[in-house]
Amino acid sequence: MAEAYYSQLLDIIKPYLPEDVSVTDITPDSHLLEELNINSAHLVDIMLDVEDAYDIILENEDMEKMETVSDALEIIRSKLNNPS
Repeated sequence: MAEAYYSQLLDIIKPYLPEDVSVTDITPDSHLLEELNINSAHLVDIMLDVEDAYDIILENEDMEKMETVSDALEIIRSKLNNPS
């Protein structure tokens, strides 16, 4: 199931990548803002897409913690396992 979450997250991130970054460059340790060059406005869009895809609600604190791809996956897992 973790692989499915990772794959789905990559699909969510892909449209927001700048032209000089390929989805194949993404690893779990990739920093969304620094390595993948996703701007903060697109990070908000990614959060909204994650909420829709996983039927969860993300708080501002979640966005602050969402620095890497693995951080995003951990937040998704946490929200799915502990719905509010």
